[in-house]
Amino acid sequence: MTRGQGPTVRRRRLAGELRRLREAAELTIDDVAERLECSASKVSRVETGHVGVTPRDARDMLGLYGVTGEDADALVQLAREARKRGWWHAYNEVFTGTFVGLEADAASLRAYQALLVPGLLQTRRYARAVIRAMRPDATESEVDRRVEARMERQALLQDAHPPEYWAVMDEAVLHRAVGGVEVMAEQLWRMLDVAALPHATIQVVPFDGGAHPGMEGPFLILGFPEQADQDVVYVDSTNGGLYLEDSAEVHRYALMFDHLRAAAAKPDDSLDMIEAAARRFEKHDN
Repeated sequence: MTRGQGPTVRRRRLAGELRRLREAAELTIDDVAERLECSASKVSRVETGHVGVTPRDARDMLGLYGVTGEDADALVQLAREARKRGWWHAYNEVFTGTFVGLEADAASLRAYQALLVPGLLQTRRYARAVIRAMRPDATESEVDRRVEARMERQALLQDAHPPEYWAVMDEAVLHRAVGGVEVMAEQLWRMLDVAALPHATIQVVPFDGGAHPGMEGPFLILGFPEQADQDVVYVDSTNGGLYLEDSAEVHRYALMFDHLRAAAAKPDDSLDMIEAAARRFEKHDN
């Protein structure tokens, strides 16, 4: 799939355009709700992309905003395309929000992790150990389902049109024996395999680098190919992620990531660090 053409990004693009057109028509959300005989919360959720909009609702809104002809037809078609279901809908009990849809459509992914290997790099056994530790009350079938969903996400890096992927992690990630020494050795070799891909870069911030911007916590910056689709910062947490779209916030995280890349060991040196850690775990396994 060409980057930027998935249903989640299309819905986000349509939401932004409907909000812009409403403001251009000098109408409030309450005005629209009153004239279309719906709730103001529905209009608000449509404009923030939290809910999809039917082609009929899109046409009604556009008519209210004075948009007709080919312009209206193009946006109604966008509403149709935005309602298509991505592969991740098969895992709707695992994935909440729009994160995976945005990730699947991103042209660039800039990830920072302080304690864990980023999800797109995790092996099956490492992912299982992480999920089991973070969800001690989950049943075995729930853990299996989450592991499968995570493995499905990783197909993104093997896509015919993959995103540019750049991961920076603290050196602590290389030393925490998640799942045991055998699992960690396998995980570190897997990271080296991914780093060999032409569109992937991995860096490690060494312990002796001292304090760095990433100490605030992990984050992911998702970039999109169309200028109309602004970058998004996703700040992960166990209770659900936080999406930051304000340009000032996105700029702040982009600056943080640039500082992290500068503080990290160079890519080749980082791979040497990962390989050394892998060999240490292998030695302990023997």
